[in-house]
Amino acid sequence: MLQTFTEFKTSPELTQKLYDNSIIKNYKAGDVILEEESSIRSIPIIAKGSIRVLRTEEDGREIFLYYIKSGESCIMSFLGGMHNEASKVRAEVEEDAEILFLPIDKVMLFIKEYPEWLDYIFRLYHKRFEELLDVVNAMAFKKVDERLLHLLQKKVELTGSKTISITHEQLANELATARVVVSRLLKQLENNGVVELGRNKITIL
Repeated sequence: MLQTFTEFKTSPELTQKLYDNSIIKNYKAGDVILEEESSIRSIPIIAKGSIRVLRTEEDGREIFLYYIKSGESCIMSFLGGMHNEASKVRAEVEEDAEILFLPIDKVMLFIKEYPEWLDYIFRLYHKRFEELLDVVNAMAFKKVDERLLHLLQKKVELTGSKTISITHEQLANELATARVVVSRLLKQLENNGVVELGRNKITIL
């Protein structure tokens, strides 16, 4: 059954075209669908589930950039694919996902044929740009405890559940900080009645 993409108003014809011209694949949480420096031959459109996009620094630290939710795509893949450039980010599955991979040549063709497709790309670009500005602002001006709580809240919003299955190491990687720092801050949040900690689980109270 065809999914309804919530990020843009699409005609039934375009929705059918997206499915007819894409390769559909299913992934489990933790799977990597795009590596840094890999070639981009198609762009992912998330039909179900979610993906997190990260960037690796020269010292090996990872920085979380943004999530891609159902009905969205990765604007970095759009730009890299259209300019024949290698990927500058890594994309990992956050929740089990069904993903449509639309070949780059079809992306260009749809831009010419469907105004709503171009509008979709521009709106995604605007949304991702604002999210990246938030990342820069957080790294420059916010303390790690603020960034940690904000990340937990985003995960709750993404999954629709107040209980998050994640390790302290994973959170540290996404925040580009040390695991011991995350563990200490989580303990403070638990003592303050903000979260409840379990084995590889965190519940927002």
